Amino acid sequence: MLRFAANSLSRSSAAFRSRAFTSTSSLLDSSSTLALQRNIGISAHVDSGKTTLTERILFYTGRIDNIHDVKGKDGVGAKMDSMDLEREKGITIQSAATFCQWKDSHVNIIDTPGHVDFTIEVERALRVLDGAVLVLCGVSGVQSQSLTVDRQMKRYNVPRLAFINKLDRSGANPFKVTEDVRDKLKLNAALVQVPVGLEGDHKAVVDIVEDKMLVCEGDRGEIVKEYDVPEDMKDLVEEKKAELLEAVADVDDEIGEMFLMEETPTPEQLKAAIRRATVACEFVPVFMGSAFKNKGVQPLLDGVVDYLPSPEEKENHALDLDKGEEQVKITCDADAPLVALAFKLEEGKFGQLTYMRVYQGTLKRGMNITNVNSGKKIKVPRIVRMHSDDMEDIESAGAGEVVAMFGIECSSMDSFTDGSVNYAMTSMFVPEPVMSISVTPDKKSNTANFGKALAKFGKEDPTLRISTDPISKQTILAGMGELHLEVYVERMKREYDVNCVTGRPSVNYKESIAKKAEFNYLHKKQTGGSGQYAKVIGFVEPLEEDAEETFEWDNRVVGTNIPPEYIASCEKGAIDASSKGGLIGMEVQGMRVVLEDGASHAVDSSDMAFRYAMSQAVREAMAKANPSVLEPIMKLEVVAPQEFQGTIVSGLNRRMGLIQNSSTMDDNVIIEADVPLSQMFGYSTDIRSITQGKGEFTMEYKDHQPVQRDQQAELIKAFKEEQEASA
Repeated sequence: MLRFAANSLSRSSAAFRSRAFTSTSSLLDSSSTLALQRNIGISAHVDSGKTTLTERILFYTGRIDNIHDVKGKDGVGAKMDSMDLEREKGITIQSAATFCQWKDSHVNIIDTPGHVDFTIEVERALRVLDGAVLVLCGVSGVQSQSLTVDRQMKRYNVPRLAFINKLDRSGANPFKVTEDVRDKLKLNAALVQVPVGLEGDHKAVVDIVEDKMLVCEGDRGEIVKEYDVPEDMKDLVEEKKAELLEAVADVDDEIGEMFLMEETPTPEQLKAAIRRATVACEFVPVFMGSAFKNKGVQPLLDGVVDYLPSPEEKENHALDLDKGEEQVKITCDADAPLVALAFKLEEGKFGQLTYMRVYQGTLKRGMNITNVNSGKKIKVPRIVRMHSDDMEDIESAGAGEVVAMFGIECSSMDSFTDGSVNYAMTSMFVPEPVMSISVTPDKKSNTANFGKALAKFGKEDPTLRISTDPISKQTILAGMGELHLEVYVERMKREYDVNCVTGRPSVNYKESIAKKAEFNYLHKKQTGGSGQYAKVIGFVEPLEEDAEETFEWDNRVVGTNIPPEYIASCEKGAIDASSKGGLIGMEVQGMRVVLEDGASHAVDSSDMAFRYAMSQAVREAMAKANPSVLEPIMKLEVVAPQEFQGTIVSGLNRRMGLIQNSSTMDDNVIIEADVPLSQMFGYSTDIRSITQGKGEFTMEYKDHQPVQRDQQAELIKAFKEEQEASA
């Protein structure tokens, strides 16, 4: 329970010490050490205030002269949301990079989207960053996309701080949010600050480590002053400090020993311990404030410098391609051989803009670098530091820097070296698309621009899959959701002046098998001259439920009944069969193909014969293995006033939804459900209608599950009719 009075500020010590929170915008010179550099990402659930927070950071560090509205109501919009679409919708669509200086530290920042449809932007940012700030809403706490972002941070071992935002809003409760972080995200988290007032009374924060109250004064909170902790808050501060010490003592030996000896660490000792535990991903310090009301941002920046790692503290590894992809440790040394990774591509007015993270060595303008993936040698024409859509030319970038290059033709996640080593950085996780639409330019004269737009978008975004339907010959765009695909259709119109006619969205179904089935297939063909001969024996079986791979090939052939040179062709044949199932022609997942034996002919056997035999054998076996159609299931979270709960639940039941949880927060109800994606088209209009515009929802892909039998029969019938019509 909070223990403070509304007049805490006026009763605290009148004698304050002003903290030097102001900063110059000049960048670190080349002599500055890596220890003062930070590469961070700002990630969160949609509408938690990431871009608002970044806007304040840029203002307080002197990178921008004014604070602008995220939704562009002031005619300018937030600096980091440079696309017109972003400012119109009030959401971040593309990750944007910038750099600034806080006190003596150089900070590279990437602001990422919060919407699940653009999750690849978060994925690629976290792949190359050394630390992150996880922003949480002070009212809603841990939400669906917060869980996704947390999984991504854990995947790449990214140390993070948590920032509880929007403490000025009604219902804000940072103590409950911190409990959510521990319970839902399973993180060892503890407060390093407590609020002075909440909701309309939110005035400041108390730094638990230093035992000081930090008040943001001035028209825009640019002056941060230190006061003594108010008397009526000392009990709360002591209570939360004890929780902090206990959490740090669990993961740090030095503090743990002092805790057992009942000794009190100095602020310097506690800070050092928090840093060690945070860098080791064993502890998450929790900051708080209200970015919109200009409170708590500068102390957060102090936390970034104090607790997040420098590039040399984050361990990175590459694969030595000359030694069978042996893992080698990358040293953050500017004089070592160059190793860099292209993690993001954009098509700008000056050509392709390639975002690079330099892991080792120095990247210089005019030097020759080698694309490890393609083997091509390239001369670096131009290097720039990005500030959203603005850029600053530089001559070189050392180890640990995040920069961009112009005029470099490459793909996303390509590795670059100076040619003296053959190292490749590991790639990132790319989720499978869940929805597709057909797109056609409305005029034939726009076909050329349509092709250019697709080529550009396909390079930029690995989750956007572009293909041609073999039957209708239409272009198919597959992506992460309705909004994802809508944005690209709108971008074609704005950037390339191509209006598109779109077909009804279709769901990315898959097929699977439920039991083991054997195959014994002989392919024998004689047409004069050398014929074709191949025999394969084995079985197919479903993979274990917790298997990471969706398809597995297992060669168990002993001896030379099938010559070793044909085994690779057998594997290709199995992959051919799994790429198009027998029910509705969709990819088969969750299947293991085991090859046990076979036979060959000295003259008639060939790669083609074994590939064909294997593909036919697997198709026949799948038909006997109780095949089924799988559909994508989405994890849905609906937030709306409590009076609409019954209507929302009944609507989800009609859409075949399975309610997983229902909870209340103030006057709102939060409903969590698993719903088939095929039933979710048009739900955004539906939820606005039944809640009088007061409800909102988010959803993310969960997994693929079998469809109901009657639905499977309908899908098979539609597929057969389509096949017959095209015959």
